Amino acid sequence: MPPLAPVVRYGDHPEQVANLHLPAEEGGPWPAVVLLHGGFWRERWDRTLMTPLARDLARRGLVAWNVEYRRVGQAGGGWPGTLEDVAAALDALADVAEVDPARVVAVGHSAGGQLALWLGARRGGAVRLRGAVSLAGVCDLVRGDADRLGDGAVRGFLGASVAEAPDRYAAASPAALLPLGVPQLLVHGGRDDVVPPSQSRDYAAAALAAGDDVELIELPEAGHEDVIDPAGPAWAAVRAWLVAPERVEPGA
Repeated sequence: MPPLAPVVRYGDHPEQVANLHLPAEEGGPWPAVVLLHGGFWRERWDRTLMTPLARDLARRGLVAWNVEYRRVGQAGGGWPGTLEDVAAALDALADVAEVDPARVVAVGHSAGGQLALWLGARRGGAVRLRGAVSLAGVCDLVRGDADRLGDGAVRGFLGASVAEAPDRYAAASPAALLPLGVPQLLVHGGRDDVVPPSQSRDYAAAALAAGDDVELIELPEAGHEDVIDPAGPAWAAVRAWLVAPERVEPGA
């Protein structure tokens, strides 16, 4: 069994923490996966949603960095604090001895999918992602606001409508940041009634047209939470993508 995952601070705020799940075997530095939970960016949900996936990754020889961040309803959460937090959490891996910062991928679910893809587009940080995975992600914030996903969650996250703050949507929406310039995997369930599959489907088409390396997996019978079941087919596909040589081999 992997060892217990310590809580590591990447900032001074109580929510600026992550659990570091390490493989049980000796060795390293290892490839790492940054896990970003969903919950429409709201404080009701936290990183424990991703703990089963973190434990699964550690059992398979990968470091899992299960990140918490300031959320809507907390001081500093939403725009721009949530984005600043996930960027700081990613950069903190440069100082974690057990992690090879050249072999880091982000995986996010739902709102966390938006955060993972946003990190994939980011330039100039201490750590550059080798890939990004969106599980039932909110890939297009403009459309997400128009569709009132999560009863207005996008507007709550960015603090304004598209008409009021187009610059925020342009800076935060993965669809507006294409091409990201890193390989991407999108996984979505056909029975998702929380984030519609069209969010991933249309984004994948736009990303391919922009020249990105993108793979889309649609699971017709899966719902919103099924894609984060560590025993399910969605996670099996993600796991296979994560351990591909181009993501785990040094210097690939």
